[in-house]
Amino acid sequence: MATGPKLVDYLTYEPEESGILWIRFNRPDRLNALIGSSEENGTVAKVGEYMRAGDDDPKIRVIVLTGVGRVFCAGADLRGKAPKEVTGEDFSGNRGAHEGIDASRQHFFHGFTKLHRDISLIRKPTIAMINGPAVGSGMDMALHCDIRIGCEKTRFVAYHNAGQIIENGGSYYLPKMVGLGRALEFAYTGELDGERAYQWGMLNHLVPSEKLEETTRALAERMMNVPPLVQWIGKRIMRTAVDTTMENTMVLTSNAGSILNASEDAKEARRSFIEKRKPNYKGA
Repeated sequence: MATGPKLVDYLTYEPEESGILWIRFNRPDRLNALIGSSEENGTVAKVGEYMRAGDDDPKIRVIVLTGVGRVFCAGADLRGKAPKEVTGEDFSGNRGAHEGIDASRQHFFHGFTKLHRDISLIRKPTIAMINGPAVGSGMDMALHCDIRIGCEKTRFVAYHNAGQIIENGGSYYLPKMVGLGRALEFAYTGELDGERAYQWGMLNHLVPSEKLEETTRALAERMMNVPPLVQWIGKRIMRTAVDTTMENTMVLTSNAGSILNASEDAKEARRSFIEKRKPNYKGA
């Protein structure tokens, strides 16, 4: 039986009967800036926890990450320190707390960078509904999602204002999404508006802000008409294919194809198509 995550007030967890889980950054008074960095109750870790809870919930088919208010996520809170309920008095919850000459690298790699990657490991489809600026870590989390939907208020801003390079979501995915030249242009300038991001391929859809949620819901509903096993396995193979050869991909697809063909959902897909009705998938 699926159990929900431990909830925090700076990140909402809103599962719907429709099968959509809405996860929203919820600090609109601070432009949805992150709480903490690598702490167990820090925002980035909680996004991963929330997504894993949705991944384990059989009623959830699609996970949407977005922000409350006019900003998606402003990234690190450069003006404030994480509250004690997040860090603990001795920062014992900080998985990136290290000492010595290599402390900074260890902090980012072990405590923060890996947390971004958690999003890409979610089995179910993930959508970043980017309702406003996605800054720093906010941008990286959006890039780790499967699909991005933006509007005229969408803007991507890198870490340059904090004197840092783009994290793993940007450094890894951007060259693959937009090409090396465009990715480097963004790395050198640090900002990109929604229209340019859509032209470059960072955004799957660019719609008016008043149509943003409607478009996201419509896309999620279309996704839910496809057998979940097809999506889960297809996603993992495609993400794996980014880092492997065509020959390895062919082995994965041929093995998965025969398994899927015998699944209950595949049989239901064929029956519902013939009977011209909405399918009832079980994820098996």
